[in-house]
Order: sequence, then structure tokens, then C-alpha cells
Amino acid sequence: MFPPFTLRYARLPERFFERFEPVPVREPHLIAFNRPLAETLGFDLAAFDAEEAAVWFSGNVVPRGSEPLAQAYAGHQFGGFVPRLGDGRAVLLGEVTDRDGRLRDIQLKGAGRTPFSRGGDGRSPLGPVLREYLVSEAMHAMGIPSTRALAAVTTGERVVRGIPEPGAILTRVAASHIRVGTFQYFAARGDIDGVRELADHVIERHYPELAKHEGGERYLGLLEAVQARQAALIAKWMGVGFIHGVMNTDNTSISGETIDFGPCAFMEQYDPQMVFSSIDEGGRYAYSNQPWIAQWNLARLAETLLPLIDDDTDRAIERATELLQRYPEQYEAEWLDVMRTKLGLERAQPGDKALVEALLSTMHRGRADFTLTFRRLADAAESREAEAALVALFERPEEIAGWLEDWRQRLAQDLWTEDERAQRMRLANPAFIPRNHRVQQALTAAMDENDFGPFESLLEIVTRPFDDQPGFEEYTRPAEPTERVFRTFCGT
Repeated sequence: MFPPFTLRYARLPERFFERFEPVPVREPHLIAFNRPLAETLGFDLAAFDAEEAAVWFSGNVVPRGSEPLAQAYAGHQFGGFVPRLGDGRAVLLGEVTDRDGRLRDIQLKGAGRTPFSRGGDGRSPLGPVLREYLVSEAMHAMGIPSTRALAAVTTGERVVRGIPEPGAILTRVAASHIRVGTFQYFAARGDIDGVRELADHVIERHYPELAKHEGGERYLGLLEAVQARQAALIAKWMGVGFIHGVMNTDNTSISGETIDFGPCAFMEQYDPQMVFSSIDEGGRYAYSNQPWIAQWNLARLAETLLPLIDDDTDRAIERATELLQRYPEQYEAEWLDVMRTKLGLERAQPGDKALVEALLSTMHRGRADFTLTFRRLADAAESREAEAALVALFERPEEIAGWLEDWRQRLAQDLWTEDERAQRMRLANPAFIPRNHRVQQALTAAMDENDFGPFESLLEIVTRPFDDQPGFEEYTRPAEPTERVFRTFCGT
């Protein structure tokens, strides 16, 4: 069933990982399987059998050609450095080459206690597995780089997170699972050769255009490339109101993908200080902080690369610092590109940033829903009659009415027709997101009643985020006061 594995990470030195066989579970049952992704990865779908798939995706049987391992990494967690983290509940089966010629990791998450579990059980409750499945696939459908969900399996066992909960295992697919924290693991040990070997592996896998560079330029170029991808990624998060919740360095992917969907959530009422994560008591990873936390994480990556950038530490620091100081400008350019598209602006104009910021301030004061505001703005681009539905979202309708006049004056400077602009805006402003109360309803039904119907329905809807989907309008609406979800939790 599985396509052939390559074992590039497993062929790195042994100190990069710990060999680890998944721990079998009692009664695996397949509850979700991503057939389109499986086809892209080269799975033999003609031979697909749900019972057999449950055995594979639970880790009860290791696929032929796999050499399972738990990856080593460190990380700053809420600003405090932990020198040894690693995959405490995940096992990398290996890499496969998809039909587009790209290497993709296949990892089982929740596969049992590993040498990095630090006293944990190495398992995952069902709720976090379903949350990651829903949100990661929604992010992919919105065009945001993300790890993917290939399969989800219940284990027939219970895990305890305060109370006993059904256990599950997620099969996750990624460009790779290498993180800023992977580099930190070796740097913390003074293992410069390990940092160099990891950097060369990353360049070969993710940034082959850097292979022609030599010496310090090669590794400075790596930092620059990772920085560019992070700036673009975070700008896309901000454009859909996504709050990751745990932007630790061990959750910052070197490939530029969104990874580790723990206490993540999508903002409804716009508030730049919004936090959902139950463990982010100080608001370190609030919505508006995400771009600057990304820069902080990049600085931690830069620290690990300094010995490779230049033998002279002062010169290495100077060069890395100069590059990092460009991040705010890079991020703002990416963010403005995202927001211009959302507002239907064809060409860049000097006042665009002020126009965007004025809208966001009006949304904040007016307590408007983030997703609905932009979607209805697309309708208003096509017809002035649609403005009423947009204005109705705001507690201060006179303010948004004034902004709309400024926006229309700005649109007059561009050449797009109304139909063309509205069409482009609808491809940038999702109608459907995994709203927190809908996600929670799906999780509760699955965990408490073994009913996966709400999960399957929500998955179908959020993986078509830009379609109008008549008959499912209720899924576009924010939570009622009694439905609101204020805190989300990770599954460790």
C-alpha cells in the first residue's frame, strides 16, 4: 500500500535521532483517510482496505522499507530554553517522493512513548488529532503552506489528560519536520559539525539553489531563505485571522510550513491582542505578536549558524544582524500584498497601508467579525447594494461607512472591472473557516458519542473555503454568546 520509502534523515549520524518502533495499540480503527493526498503521494489506492489501513496508520505494523525514528531537537518554549525536547510522541517512518518529485515526510503522531517523552505517555487524545486534521487541511485549502493530514486512527485505548479520553493517532505529511529547535539541539552541545551537517541536509532538501554557494555565504543564504519563507507564511496567517498559539522555536519549521496545530484557533471578532491558548497566560503569542515572534525565532536560528557564517564571531554577528534587521520590511511587504489582494487593490499605492490599518482599527472598535468583514467586502466590490450586509457587522456603522467611501476612491485608481475585482477578492477572502465553536462541536460529538458525522461535514466544508456552498450558510456565522470558545488546549 505504501509507496517506496527513502531514508535520508535516517542516514544522518545517529545523534540526530533515536531509533524507535511505534508502540502497538489495542484496537485500531480508521476514522479518516485523505484519498487525494494519498494519491499525490503515490499510495496504491486500488489495494486500499480500511482494516488493513488502520493497522498501518496505527503503527501496529511498520511498512516495508521504513526505519522508524524519533527526531532530536531542542527549543525555546515561551522564551525559556530547553536543550533536549525531541519527538516525545511522534515517529518518522521515512520520506516518500510524491508524484511531483517532492520529498515528503510521513510521520505518526501519538505513536507511543519515545526516548524523548520525558515521562509522558507518548499518546494523543482524539480531540487534538481531529483538530489538527481539520485545521491543517483547511489551511492547505486556503493556500497557506502547512503540514497535511493523511489519516486518523482511533486506538481503542484511553489516554488521561485530567480525565480519560479516547486515544488516536494522526498520520502527518510534511516537507520535513526539521525545526529551528533542531539546529538549537546541536548548537547547545557545541556540536558545530552537527549544525553544519544539518544545514547541508536542509539546503539539499529545501533550498537547492544555495548549493552553488561556498563558505559563509552558503549558510548566510540559508538564514536569508528561511527568513523569507517565514515572513511570507506569517503574513498569510495574519490575512485569515489565524492564531497559532505556541510559536516556540521547536514549532518553527525550516521549510516554511505551518506545523504543530495544538491550541490554534481562528479569530472571530477582530482583536489584535486575541489569545486562545490556555497555556499562553502572558499573551506572548497573541495575534498581533506573531510577526515579531517569528523574527525572534529567526534570531535564535541565526545564533546557531554564526560559526558557519564566519570564523570571526563579531563579523558573523554583524552579517546576521544586518540580515535580520531586514525582516520588518520583508514582512510588511508580504503583509501588504496579502491585504491589498483582500481589499481588491490592483496596484500598490503609497496610501495603501494607512487604508488597511484604518479598516482594522474600525473593525476593532466596531467588534466586527474578521472573516465575514472581508468576505462581505468582496460582495460590496461588486454591488453597492451589498454594503448594508457589511455595515450590519459593525457596532459603529458610521465609521465603516466613512471608510467605505475612502476605499471606493482608492478603487477608482485601478483598472479592474467590478466583476473582476470581486472574483479576485473572493479567492483571497474565505467564506468558510474552521470556526472554533464548530470545531469544538465536531470534537465533542466524536469524543463523547463516537459520532464522526459533524467532523466529516465540517472537513468537507472547510476544505472548500472560497466556494459559496449554498445550504451551509450557518457555517459562515460567528458563535452565539453561549457557543463561544475562549480557550484551546494542546494534547500533550
